[in-house]
Amino acid sequence: MASVMVVHEGGLRCRAEHEPTGTVVIANAPQELGGAGETFSPTDLLSASLGGCILSIMELSARSMDTAIPGARVIVDKEMGGTPGRIIRIDVTVQVPGVFDERQKRKPTAAADACPVHKALAVDAPITIEWLGNEAGPVPA
Repeated sequence: MASVMVVHEGGLRCRAEHEPTGTVVIANAPQELGGAGETFSPTDLLSASLGGCILSIMELSARSMDTAIPGARVIVDKEMGGTPGRIIRIDVTVQVPGVFDERQKRKPTAAADACPVHKALAVDAPITIEWLGNEAGPVPA
């Protein structure tokens, strides 16, 4: 089990350290909540975790079909709302370079739906995943 230690540094700023590697991530509350808003908010980091998990699990699925998805990208849009504030919607757009038929898309898309972060977010906020291939144009550099 990997541990992450999170320390409140004041001013609605937290420092998270990944124990096995020493990697540090800083999170600030957004300005509209009184934070500095100078880096990721905690809910932004949740979005990043979801995107990273989806791409990782899709790559594992692609490997099982003797292919790969280099250059794939995910855009995660979250909508905040309610009182108290919470994530009320998450939209995920996956853009994968290359041409894939429906059969080739099916397994990685199912894998994305089953990623551990996605499953942990099995709450009443809908999470949609949209696949964009070459029909969406080239993947930006």
